[in-house]
Amino acid sequence: MYVTRDGTPWEPTFLEAIDGERCIGCGRCFKVCARGVMILMGVNEDDELVACNDDEDEEIERKVMVLDRAGNCIGCGACARVCPKNCQTFVGASKLAA
Repeated sequence: MYVTRDGTPWEPTFLEAIDGERCIGCGRCFKVCARGVMILMGVNEDDELVACNDDEDEEIERKVMVLDRAGNCIGCGACARVCPKNCQTFVGASKLAA
């Protein structure tokens, strides 16, 4: 278990997954993440993830955030605080160390 500066018990939680069905692709989490943990992707008519390019936007049905660099997550929780759909899943540091 970890503690804060004043000794209060605390455990960081790290982004583990983003629910693509609930995500609306608003980009709020992407904007607050200073570590490049997520990336915006498009979902085509076949429900496949595709890169979001201005050239190919006509084949994109919707956009979603995708976990890109999980190892960059520092457990700050900023993405969870701004998400209007609560679509992220987090895992505690003690679970990762086990």
